[in-house]
Amino acid sequence: MRSDFLIIYTMKIQKPLPGTYPPYFNTYISKVQSDNIVDELLTVHYDTIDLITSIDLETQHFRYAEGKWNIKEIIQHIMDTERIFSYRALCIARGDETSLPGFDENKYAAHSYATSRNMNDIAREFSVLRASTIELIKSFNDEAWSKTGTANAHAVSLPALFYVILGHEIHHIQIINERYLPQ
Repeated sequence: MRSDFLIIYTMKIQKPLPGTYPPYFNTYISKVQSDNIVDELLTVHYDTIDLITSIDLETQHFRYAEGKWNIKEIIQHIMDTERIFSYRALCIARGDETSLPGFDENKYAAHSYATSRNMNDIAREFSVLRASTIELIKSFNDEAWSKTGTANAHAVSLPALFYVILGHEIHHIQIINERYLPQ
């Protein structure tokens, strides 16, 4: 799958500074160690795809506690979040000054029907989504990268949205490794 993405993109996107995003985003932004967001989005994504396609069916449906999502639901949540944050980035980059709404992750999960899906289909969808996110990033010029907007009633910079997408995936993959997979 890695050969499907032959991307040369060397633009560095500096880690957003505190104050350019809501403080609760720091949980995710702090997990990103590189300023080459495209390379990191690809590297982490390849690792995620390798991981989720290697998990047996029983483990895919495992919940470590009542009310917790299974692995398929977690991956669907990562994808839903990436779609929403990419849309927010698109709106901000295009100069849309609309205050963008938040979303209820639990309602999204309850209506995702991820549990009934095949993991290979989920992985394929995730790869297409990630390719789209990367192409969106590559489409922005310096002016776009300097823009900020409002999402979920908080000011947020364009770079922060992509750092959150990446850090959010890293966060949830760490949870999968710690709480769902045998050590």
